[in-house]
Amino acid sequence: MTVAPIDALAPVLGGCYRDGVVAVRPRGVGARRRLGTVRTAHFDLGREGGELVVEHALTLDDVDDDLAGLLSDELFEPGWLRGAELFERVFTGVVVTCAEDPLVAWEAFYANTLAAVGASSDPVTAPALAPGSGHGAIRDYAPVYAHAEALVAEGAASGRTVLELGSCFGFLALRLAMRGRAVTASDVSAGTMRLLAAMAPRLGVDVRTLTCGAAHVPEPDSGADVVLAVHLLEHLEPEHADLVVAEARRLAARRVVVAVPLESSPSEQYGHVWSVTLEALRRWGECSPGWRAEVHEHHGGWLVLDRA
Repeated sequence: MTVAPIDALAPVLGGCYRDGVVAVRPRGVGARRRLGTVRTAHFDLGREGGELVVEHALTLDDVDDDLAGLLSDELFEPGWLRGAELFERVFTGVVVTCAEDPLVAWEAFYANTLAAVGASSDPVTAPALAPGSGHGAIRDYAPVYAHAEALVAEGAASGRTVLELGSCFGFLALRLAMRGRAVTASDVSAGTMRLLAAMAPRLGVDVRTLTCGAAHVPEPDSGADVVLAVHLLEHLEPEHADLVVAEARRLAARRVVVAVPLESSPSEQYGHVWSVTLEALRRWGECSPGWRAEVHEHHGGWLVLDRA
């Protein structure tokens, strides 16, 4: 049976999201809780007529990208649910059922997330914030974004044009554009790029979007001053990751920035397929003739390539 791809902007009927795999609705919408339902702090999980049903307790005011950590901690890490695709479908369903209009729900999601990233990146406010869960929490990846932004702006490598590979929701691309960079966000997911293209103007930001695989980007050689692959390569098989690093070098006029989580085992629910090591980053650097390579740790592993 073929299941339709996720449509983040599809209408929500009767307050319930359905995509042929899962039904998601706020608590209190639809049937009452039944025997056999798993209840966590934020979710109820059960089946009705053979259909997987997830109910949630989130509202428009508190939905942001920390939803990833909630789903991981409460439903996926304990083993109630499994798989990256199911994770994405439940995630989408929770967000869009926080409002009657999916555009309104996603705008709140983006605005709340960007505000939280900003607070978590601010040296004044960040120390007062609660620590992240370690599983996709904004508190944990905000320093990654801040470091990437610093590497984009750094010294002689600083440039106005930035191309991000594997942008996903595009939070980093949006933050860079807010700081005056000319940013192109790219991702293999057409739905994600469609969502980002719809959200950027609602947030008052200009970001160009491009749907393509990160190993085959329809852009010219040296077409961007800086090319980013931030928390992308762990989603790809090692041979595919090799091709992406080579493509990033082709596309970059000045600098390539690669960032990866340093995990003991890959996080399946986030779609990680291997644990990228510092040794792998060093190997990519050694296989980059004509580039100066530097590897370091900062909330994960980093490879910075500069044209010699």
